[in-house]
Amino acid sequence: MSELIDNNKFRQEKLKELIKSLHDGRPVDEVKAEFKKHFSDVTTAEISQIEQLLVKEGMQVEEIQRLCDVHAAVFEGSISDIHSLKNYRKTAGHPVNIFLEENKAIEKLIDEEIRPAIDKYLAGRNQTNLLALLKAAFKLSDINIHYGRKEYLFFPYLEKYKITAPPKVMWGVDDEIRAEIKEFLNYLQEKEIDAAELKSKSERVFQKISDMIFKENNILLPLMEETFTFYDWIKIDEASPEYGYCLIKPTRTWKAEKPSPAENKEPEKQANAPIGAIMFDAGSLTPEEINAILNTAPFDMTFVDAEDKVKYFTQGKERIFDRPLTVIGRSVELCHPPKSVHVVNEIVENFRAGRRDVEEFWIKRGERYVHIRYFAVRDKNNKYLGTLEVTQDIAPIQKIEGEKRLLDK
Repeated sequence: MSELIDNNKFRQEKLKELIKSLHDGRPVDEVKAEFKKHFSDVTTAEISQIEQLLVKEGMQVEEIQRLCDVHAAVFEGSISDIHSLKNYRKTAGHPVNIFLEENKAIEKLIDEEIRPAIDKYLAGRNQTNLLALLKAAFKLSDINIHYGRKEYLFFPYLEKYKITAPPKVMWGVDDEIRAEIKEFLNYLQEKEIDAAELKSKSERVFQKISDMIFKENNILLPLMEETFTFYDWIKIDEASPEYGYCLIKPTRTWKAEKPSPAENKEPEKQANAPIGAIMFDAGSLTPEEINAILNTAPFDMTFVDAEDKVKYFTQGKERIFDRPLTVIGRSVELCHPPKSVHVVNEIVENFRAGRRDVEEFWIKRGERYVHIRYFAVRDKNNKYLGTLEVTQDIAPIQKIEGEKRLLDK
C-alpha cells in the first residue's frame, strides 16, 4: 500500500515539475522526451489535479491558460483513461455524444467548407467566391453555442466536485477563440484582403479550434464521464435544449435508462437544499434571501391574488408609490382612486379570462419617467393565480449611451 502511495506521489510531483518547467521556458520537445522517459500514460484526473495544485501554489489561471496548448502537446497520445469509460460516447442523444458530434461537425466545416472556399476565393477574387466564403465562415459563429453549453452546463457540475482550475483555464481559451473568430470574420469584410494575411488569420484560428477540440475530447469529456453521476447527466440533458446545438440537430433525445443501484442517489436538488429553504424550478432560497432579493430589485412589485386581494409588495429603498402595510389583505379596487378603478378592474378581468397577459403604461412624475407594467401570473396548468404590478423609473435608463465595460473607480 505504501509503495502505491509513494508511486502516486512521485507521479504527481514529476508531472507538476514538468509543467512548471514549461512555464519557465523549457523547450517542449525536451519536456515531452522526459515525460515519455518516466510515464507511458497520464489520466485526465491527474491533469486536473496538477492544474488545481498549481493554482493553489499561486500560479495565475491566465498563466496556465497561456500554455494550455503546450500542455496538450506534451500529453497528446498518452491520455489513457479515454478507452475505459462509460459508453456515453455511443449513446445517441446523450450530452457527451452530442458534444462529440458537434466537434466532428466543426472539423468538417473547417476542412470541407471554409478552407476550400478560401482557396477558391484566392484563386479567383470575385464577388461570388467572396460571398461563398463569407457564408461558410460565418457558420463558425455557432461555436458560441458549443462553448456556451460547456461553460454554463458542464462547468458548474465540475465545480460542484471542487474541480475549478480546468474550467477556468478552458473558459479563458474559449474567449480567446471567440475573439479570433470575430477578428477573422471582420477581416473577410475588409475592402482589401491580403492573401498572406487571410491565410495567417484563418490558420491561426483553425489551429486554436483544433487544439480545443482535442482538449474537449480527450481531457474534458473523460473527466466528466468519470466524475458525474447519473442525475448530473439528467440535469445537463434537460437544460441542453435551452442553449441549442452547434451545426447539428440531434436526431433523438437521450432516453436515460434506469440507473444502477450504485448510481441511484437522490437528486442534488433535495440533498443540497438548506433547512427551511423553498425549492424553485431552478435552485432554492431561504425566506430571508427571498425577502432581501425582492427588496433589492430596482423596481417596485405588488402582487394581487386570485381573490383580488393585495397579498404582497416589495419595500425597496426608493419607492415610487407609497403603500402602507395596511393595504395588505384589502381589495385591489379599494387601493385606487375611483376615477381609475374601472381600468384596474378591466385589467384584472382580462387576465382572469385569459384574454390578455400583459398591460403597460408610462407616465411623467416630476423628474421620473414611470413605467408601469401588469402581468398575469399563472401556474404550469395556466390557472390564474393573480396579477403582478411592476413599477420602475426608467428616466436613468433612457439617458444611457454608448457602452460601459469597466468598473467605476
